[in-house]
Amino acid sequence: MTSPSPTLLAARVGDTVCVKITGRANFASSVDFKRLVHESRARGAQRFIVDLAACPIMDSTFLGVLASLGTRLTADDLPPEQRPIELLNPSPKVADLIDNLGVLQCFRVVQGKDLEDLCFTAVESAGASKLDLSRNCLAAHQVLMDLNPENAAKFKDVAKFFAEDVAKQEAEAGGKSN
Repeated sequence: MTSPSPTLLAARVGDTVCVKITGRANFASSVDFKRLVHESRARGAQRFIVDLAACPIMDSTFLGVLASLGTRLTADDLPPEQRPIELLNPSPKVADLIDNLGVLQCFRVVQGKDLEDLCFTAVESAGASKLDLSRNCLAAHQVLMDLNPENAAKFKDVAKFFAEDVAKQEAEAGGKSN
């Protein structure tokens, strides 16, 4: 039995976008989350609060996307309290995953008040293609390996699989065009 897709809800307050994730944050929802962050940045958002109180676990692809965004949006010399991505109320499993994969430096992790009183709207899914999902999974795992060399042993086979899958899909797509 597969778990239901997580729900992504977003609210904007000034230059901050608050995102609530309900359910398991996974590879499929990571594409929509990344799109939301990029679109919000284009509209002037500077800070992101990701409420994880209702997110019991996330997969490595979602964490890799988060880490990639945290790395791109953060200057190396910024202190933790000024990092643009704040993870609010992660479950013990999620906090352990972040710590064990060595990407804590990409975020500000806090326990605090839920964001209940904001006016959230559902983030619509863009319906990513299989190729887009594979590319996203590959990039996310490469980021995890780049940020922490100890992750190479954990994810080299996953990265190899997705690299081969991307190459195969691109070759098939190339063969179908006239």
